[in-house]
Amino acid sequence: MPEPTPTAGAPGAGPSAQEPTAGDKPRVAAFFDVDNTIIRGASAFHLAVGLYRRDFFRNLDIVRAFYHQARYVLVGENKEQIDEIRTRALEIMRGHSVAEVVAIAEDVYDEVLCLRIYPGTQRLLDDHLAAGHQVWLVTATPVEIGEIIAQRLGATGALGTVAEHKDGFYTGRLVGDMLHGKAKASAVRALAEREGIDLSASYAYGDSANDIPILSEVGHPCAINPEGRLRRYASDIGWPVREFRSKRRAARRSVNAASLAGAVWAGGLVVRTLARRIRS
Repeated sequence: MPEPTPTAGAPGAGPSAQEPTAGDKPRVAAFFDVDNTIIRGASAFHLAVGLYRRDFFRNLDIVRAFYHQARYVLVGENKEQIDEIRTRALEIMRGHSVAEVVAIAEDVYDEVLCLRIYPGTQRLLDDHLAAGHQVWLVTATPVEIGEIIAQRLGATGALGTVAEHKDGFYTGRLVGDMLHGKAKASAVRALAEREGIDLSASYAYGDSANDIPILSEVGHPCAINPEGRLRRYASDIGWPVREFRSKRRAARRSVNAASLAGAVWAGGLVVRTLARRIRS
C-alpha cells in the first residue's frame, strides 16, 4: 500500500485519495479520540453543565466539574482523575432515563460542542470519509455522547464508555471497563476483527499519553494537539504531530500551566513558612 499523501504542513498525517475504499478488502479505518482531539476541552464536562441546568445535581457537583475541566485543559488527563469523574457521574445518572439524557446531549452538542470543534480535525475527518475510509470515534466519554458527535460529523460510528441501563433507566453501573487507555486498544482490535479492518493500513489520532495504546495499534498514528507526555513520546518514536490549536491558545495553555505551577509552589512556600512560625 502506498504511503499516505501528506496534508499541508504535516508529513504523513492524513489519508491519500489513492488508498482502498471502504468497499475494498482490506478495509481501512481512521480512529479519532474526541476530547482535545476533535473537541476543545472535555465533552463530558459540557454534558454535566447541561444536566446541571436541568436540576440533575447539586452546585457542589458543578464546582467539581469546573475544577476537573480546568485541570484537564491545563495539564491533560490522568487515570485517577478519570476514575473519580466516572464514579461521580454514575452516581448522578442512577435512576434517570436514557431517552432524557440523550435528548439533553443532543441539545448540548447543538448549543456548545459544535462550536468547539477544531476545524483542522474536521477537515482531516472529512478527508478520511472522502477517501472511503470508515471513521470511528473512540472515547472514554459516555457512548451516548460519542454517537451523537459521530452522527453530526457523518462518521461511521462511535465506541465509548457504556453505562448500564435497565428498562430504559440507568442503574449506576458500567458495562465492562471504562473505555480508556488499553481498553480503547482492546475495543479497536475487537471492532477491526468484526468489521474486517486492516489495522496496519489504518489511522489513529489522539492528544494524550493515554492514547498511546490505540495509536500503537495502527500503521499510521498521529498526535493531535498533544499534551507534553505524548508530544515527547511522538518525537522519540517518530510519529507525526498536528497542532490545530491557534498559536495564541497553545502558548496560553503553556503559560497558564507554568503560572499555575508557580502559584502552587508559592502558596506551598507561604504555608510552610507560616507553619514553622506557629510551631516556633
